[in-house]
Amino acid sequence: MYNSKTMNSRRNFIKQAGIAVAGAALLPSFACSSTPAAGGAHPIGLQLYTLRELLPKDVKGVIEKVAKAGYKEVETYGYTADAGFWGLDAKTFKGLLDANGLKAPSGHFGLDGFIKSGNLDEVKPLIEGALTLNMEYLTCPYLDESLRPDLDAFKKVAARLNEAAELCAKSGLQLAYHNHDFEFKKYGDTTGYDILLQETDKKNVQFEMDLYWVVRSGNDPLALFAKHPGRFVMWHVKDMDKANNTINTEVGSGKIDFKSIYKHAKESGLKHLIVEQENFSKDPFVSIKQSFDYVNRELV
Repeated sequence: MYNSKTMNSRRNFIKQAGIAVAGAALLPSFACSSTPAAGGAHPIGLQLYTLRELLPKDVKGVIEKVAKAGYKEVETYGYTADAGFWGLDAKTFKGLLDANGLKAPSGHFGLDGFIKSGNLDEVKPLIEGALTLNMEYLTCPYLDESLRPDLDAFKKVAARLNEAAELCAKSGLQLAYHNHDFEFKKYGDTTGYDILLQETDKKNVQFEMDLYWVVRSGNDPLALFAKHPGRFVMWHVKDMDKANNTINTEVGSGKIDFKSIYKHAKESGLKHLIVEQENFSKDPFVSIKQSFDYVNRELV
């Protein structure tokens, strides 16, 4: 997903995904609680894609600032065996995380090539990179549009994810899948997301729910938790701007009621809560600190 071509694809998708459904239609039944949830703290992570414009220019400095903001975990993106993590090989990057008291339980690794070809050799170097950082999850972050034209294509994706997950399991990893909103397109009475949840191995394939995209698509996270308890081991906590559904804002400043959602963390299976923001109206480091403080104070 995250080579230069596919990063551009994601950016274009995010810019062009015009599901500007207004106001209350995007706020299902969880929109009315103000009491922080009990049930145990979760470490607060940051998806480093949040800082994609800054990170390649100063990996060391950015990671230091992420740790200084209070984060204890990061989620990576864009790893390849050749380029490593923004020019650092996996071992060196692991040392940088260690020096800043950070762990990386998950990384986003592009699997489009494997899903097209079925060649597991394409997955092996990604597993090696994940293992070097002691990750728990190798996460599929996106599906190219060509891989998902219909329900049969989603069935093929599910089968491929199962194959990759078996390989991951041999190394002690689990595969995870991160959603956008295209997975919720209706095909009769079902969706691509339904297929992925139903046809992947519950033991080896978990899900990283991007709460922003679920809400933006008009769906209710709580309904998904109830239907598939324990599958959503990671969340992307990304808020929706009050005036413009198509952009993000700092967590706690938008229209998604995370307090009500977090009450159901146990039912979800939540293990890792990961902040992400893809656009900014202020300094990104001020922004990620504001989001961390809200999550730390009001949620976990």
